[in-house]
Amino acid sequence: MAPLPLPEQYPNRRYQLACDPMPLAVYREVAAHLRQVRGVETELVWQRSQTFDYPQSQIGGLWIEQPTELEASEQQHLAAILAYYGERYGPWVTQQLSDGAQTQED
Repeated sequence: MAPLPLPEQYPNRRYQLACDPMPLAVYREVAAHLRQVRGVETELVWQRSQTFDYPQSQIGGLWIEQPTELEASEQQHLAAILAYYGERYGPWVTQQLSDGAQTQED
């Protein structure tokens, strides 16, 4: 399994992750868990495809925003949450970075 795209790799601290096989209910669960980390905000990204595909028909990813100076313990908590769900549903893929960087897969 490739290493998780850790949030500290992105200078502006806003990034979008996706896990194709993950259903909407689990995305909502991930978002709720991530919001428990002090200073972290999340937003669901709805699917934009015109073609119906049940597993991918509802959700396109998850925006995550965090403070630039996130405490180490909070950073570890955030990474642990993402790792937990990534191990169960598949690797997270970075869809888009808010600073305009290229899409990257892990």
